[in-house]
Amino acid sequence: MALFEYRLAHKDANSRARRGSFETTRGVVELPTFMPVGTRGSVKGVEIGLLEETGSQIVLGNTYHLMLRPGEEVVRELGGLHRFCGWKKPMLTDSGGFQLFSLAKLTKISEEGAVFRSHIDGRKISLTPERAVEIQEALGSDIAMAFDHVIALPNVRRAVQDAMERTVRWALRCKKAHVRDDQAQFAIVQGGLEYDLRAQCAKELADMDFPGYAIGGLSVGETPEEMYDCIEATVEHMPETKPRYLMGVGRPEDLLEGILRGVDMFDCVMPSRNGRNAMAFTSYGPMRLRNARYERDPRPLEEDCPCPACRRSRAYIRHLFIAEEMLGPILLTIHNITYYQRLMAGARRAIEEDRYVDFYRECFAKWAMGTPD
Repeated sequence: MALFEYRLAHKDANSRARRGSFETTRGVVELPTFMPVGTRGSVKGVEIGLLEETGSQIVLGNTYHLMLRPGEEVVRELGGLHRFCGWKKPMLTDSGGFQLFSLAKLTKISEEGAVFRSHIDGRKISLTPERAVEIQEALGSDIAMAFDHVIALPNVRRAVQDAMERTVRWALRCKKAHVRDDQAQFAIVQGGLEYDLRAQCAKELADMDFPGYAIGGLSVGETPEEMYDCIEATVEHMPETKPRYLMGVGRPEDLLEGILRGVDMFDCVMPSRNGRNAMAFTSYGPMRLRNARYERDPRPLEEDCPCPACRRSRAYIRHLFIAEEMLGPILLTIHNITYYQRLMAGARRAIEEDRYVDFYRECFAKWAMGTPD
């Protein structure tokens, strides 16, 4: 297998779901996959060895946050992001476009790039497509994202089209600035909920022949149904021979809906953020551990889960949160990421056996049933 090659192993007979793999400099990523978010070089509260035990294959870091603290030159001097944080498997870095969208009041966008005020100390910083590439090459991630223009949804067509066209122009600038041959660069398809603009963006980016492509600018205000329809309309115009990555979308049901439509990669803070707030994801839906019903519950969160949280009782996990012990958020974050990885492993097996639609329906039926008493 050549470096940065996508290999399609099998397509589900009854859906667009794909079982594939993507070769990187630090190993093969089996697809579909979920990437835990380690924004600042760390998945909050989870030591890197424990993160590996969750079954995670690839972790996400963020250009915006790492450029502010500790700074990409510090990371470069210390051997790159992998050595800096101790993760030996593949890593992907986002370009920072979404963070600038989320900090819109502090950001001004022009054709050149973005000028913004640091949310840490208020200093003025410029982030251009070329600078985003430079930072990610200094960080040394295996996959680097092109710089894109994200806007809120719903929005007027003119604004959506302007952002989409700027994203295409910025992608070309990113491609020209990219020099590391041990780092794959993925482009991002924008276009809001306008299917024709999504199609145009996907086709123009495909002509540039990036190693992979992402669907960006979703889960920013639209309904789940609108998002699913947009994913389906976008995937139709994305290359069959490259990985497809849905950015920042991560409820378990969203992952299965994306896979059904042909998406290969996902990331989201949800399993870690919800874990820190006493919510466990399970095969029967979310479990809110602060509820009094779990005060004397001796059972594990899930009987068949191998994570360390499931070697304790629900009552103990609840106690940790009520007592404000830091072990509670740590254990529940590990459990949630493990659950997401088990869900992805189940999806991969189901696709291989041409039973993804059955797997999809079984998962939704259990979530609808709720956690058994």
